[in-house]
Amino acid sequence: MAPTAPSRPGTGSTPGPVPPRPVGSLGELPAVHAAVICVALPGLAVSPEHGQLTGHGLEGFYQHGRRLLSRCQLRVAGRDPIAVQGRPISADRARFLAVVRTPADSGPDPEISVERLRQADGIERITLTSASPRTLRLPVEIALGTDLADLGAVASGRAGPELPASVHDSGMRWSSGGAYCAVTATPAPTDALASAGVLRWAVELPPGGSCTIQLTIRTGRPVRPPGQGVSPLPTAGETRAESDDPRVAGLLHRSIDDLRALLIRDPAHPADLYAAAGVPWRCGAAPAEALWAARMALPLSTRLAAATLRALARSQLAVPGPELGLIPGPFRDAGPYLPPGCTGVEATLAFPVVLAEARRWGLPEAEVAELLPAAERCLAWLATALGDGDGYLAERGPGAAGLVRAETQAHVHRAALLGAELLGECDRPGADTWRARAAALRERFRADFWLDDLGGGRPAAARTADGRPVPLLGAGAAHLLDTGLLGGGRLAPGLLDKVQTEQLARLLGGPAMDSGWGLRGLAVKEPGYNPFGHRAGAVRVHESAVAVAGLAAAGYEKEAVALLRGVLAASEAFGHRLPEMYAGEQRTADSVPVPHPAACRPAAVAAAAGVHLLTALAGIRPDAPARTVALDPMRSAPLGAVRLAGLSVAGEPFTVRISRLGVAMVEEAAPWLQLGG
Repeated sequence: MAPTAPSRPGTGSTPGPVPPRPVGSLGELPAVHAAVICVALPGLAVSPEHGQLTGHGLEGFYQHGRRLLSRCQLRVAGRDPIAVQGRPISADRARFLAVVRTPADSGPDPEISVERLRQADGIERITLTSASPRTLRLPVEIALGTDLADLGAVASGRAGPELPASVHDSGMRWSSGGAYCAVTATPAPTDALASAGVLRWAVELPPGGSCTIQLTIRTGRPVRPPGQGVSPLPTAGETRAESDDPRVAGLLHRSIDDLRALLIRDPAHPADLYAAAGVPWRCGAAPAEALWAARMALPLSTRLAAATLRALARSQLAVPGPELGLIPGPFRDAGPYLPPGCTGVEATLAFPVVLAEARRWGLPEAEVAELLPAAERCLAWLATALGDGDGYLAERGPGAAGLVRAETQAHVHRAALLGAELLGECDRPGADTWRARAAALRERFRADFWLDDLGGGRPAAARTADGRPVPLLGAGAAHLLDTGLLGGGRLAPGLLDKVQTEQLARLLGGPAMDSGWGLRGLAVKEPGYNPFGHRAGAVRVHESAVAVAGLAAAGYEKEAVALLRGVLAASEAFGHRLPEMYAGEQRTADSVPVPHPAACRPAAVAAAAGVHLLTALAGIRPDAPARTVALDPMRSAPLGAVRLAGLSVAGEPFTVRISRLGVAMVEEAAPWLQLGG
C-alpha cells in the first residue's frame, strides 16, 4: 500500500475508527483543481498547466508517497519557453507544448517548439523541434531540485527546504536520511553544476530537425512492485462504448483508464490489487471507497471485487468482543448537521453485498466459498451491534450520541437481504433470520423515518437518540433507492413503500437537488447549504450515479435521465476525468461546472461511477449461478443508440446494444447464458 497523505478535514484515510483531526492541524491544503495530474500508482506527477515544475504547492514527481523531484525548469537560449498547452493524454501521461522566441526569429512566428511528455512513472521526454531554414545552435539548461518530502508533509506545508545536489553519472542525486533520488539524463549533459542543480547542453538543430532529452527519475524502490503487472480490470481498449452521443465513449474509456491507474497492491499479498481512494490526497487504502468502486466495476470484471474482498477480509478485527468481524475504517465528514460517519461500518455492511453481487456477475464458487466466512463475520458483527433494541444501527464516534442515520439503515437493509440470499444459496445457516430482520426494519423505517408535510413528505436524514427526526434532504437519501441485486435478475425490496419512493424520486429530480450537473449533497433550501460543501451541497459523482441507477430501476426514468445528462455534461467539461466532487452551482445555458479546489481527481468511486452510469442504461442484471441474465434498459433511450462491448458476465465477454427505441439486445455472451427476467 502506498503511503497516504493526511486526509482532508473529516474525510480520514488512516486505518482504524479514529476521530477526524481538526482543520487547524493540517494547515491550508494546496488547490489542485487546475493541476495536470498523471497517475499510475505508486507513481504520481502533479504539474501546473504550463508544465514547468517550480516546487510550489504539490508540484513534482512522487513515488510511494514521497516527492522525488519538486523542480524541473527548462530554459532554451536563456529564455523560459512560452507555454501554449498542457493536458493529460492518458491517466499516466501528460503533454505540454511551448514555443521559444529568439532574437533571430524573422517575424512574429516562433521557430522553435518544445514538447514535454511527462509520465507518472518518473520519465520525461523533452523534444525541441526547429522550423527555421537555418541551423540553430542553442544552449539548453534544466534546473532540478527536490526536498524528498512525504506527500503528507507537502500537503500540510511542512516540506522543508531543497536538499543539496551532487553530480551522479549523467545527472544529479539527492539524499536525506534513508531516502534518495537520482535523475539521469540521456544524452549526457555537456556540463553539470551541482551547486545550482543545473544540467546544460549545447544543442544543434539543423533545418527542420529535432533533439530529445530524456530525464529518468529513480529511487531505491521499484516503480512497479512485483505483483502489479497483471491488472484485475480490462484495458480501456478491451471494453468499448459506441453511441449516437459521442460523450459516452470518452467517459467509459477515461473511467476505465483512471480506475486502472489507481490500483495498488496488498503489500503482503502482491497478487491482490484494489483501488486507492484518489489522488493526490488519498493514495492509500480506504475500505468503503474500495468496495464501492469494486461493486460499480462488476460489469467489467469480478476480479477487482475478489481482490478487494480478500484484502479487507484480512483486515477484519479478530479479537473476541463486540468489534469481532468489523472492518476498520476512518471517520468521514457528514455535513454541518450530522456527526462524522464511520467508514469502517459502511465497509463492513458493504462486504456481504459486494460478495453476493459478485457471485451474480460470475465470481467462481470456489472464491465465493473462500470469502464466505468473512461475510458471515460481518453479519455476526451486525447482529451484535443491533442487539435486542429497535432494529436500528446507531452511529458511533464523536458526536453520535445514539443518532440513527437513514443512509446507514439502507446499508443495513441491503446487507441483510443480500446476505440472507448468499447464506441460503451457499447452504449456510441464518438466511431466514436475516430476511425477518430486514422485513421488520422495513416496517419500522417506513413509519419512523417518513415525515409528512404539505409537499408530499420526505425521509428524515436521521433520528436522534430520543426519537426526534433530523429533517434534512440530502444526497444520502439516494441510497434508499439502492436495494441490491437478488437471484433471477430481481431487485431487493426497498426501505420505502411505493408512494414514499415516488415522492423521493420527485424530490431528487427537483431543482433543489438536481443542479443540472448532478445531484447536490444537500438541497439548496436547507440551512447550511454550501455549493462547495463536501457533503453540504457539492455534487458527488458517486451519489449521483447511485441515484441514477436507483431511480431507473424503480421506474422513475425522467428523473434518472435528467441526472444522467447532467453528469455526462460535467464529464465532457472535465475532459471525461470526473473528479470525486464539484460545486453544486446551478447549471445555466452558458455555464460550465465549477471545480472543487480540494477534490481528488481521479478518484476511484468517481471513475467507477462512470461505468455504473453507462451500464445503468442497459439495466444488466445477471445471475451467473442460474445461467441467466435479465435486461431492463431505459426505455426512452436518452443517449440514442448505445453499444457496450467487452463487458464481462461469468468471466466471458458480454456485449449489449440498446437501440434508439430503447430495446436492449445481447450481441455476445457465454453460450450457456440465457436471457431471462
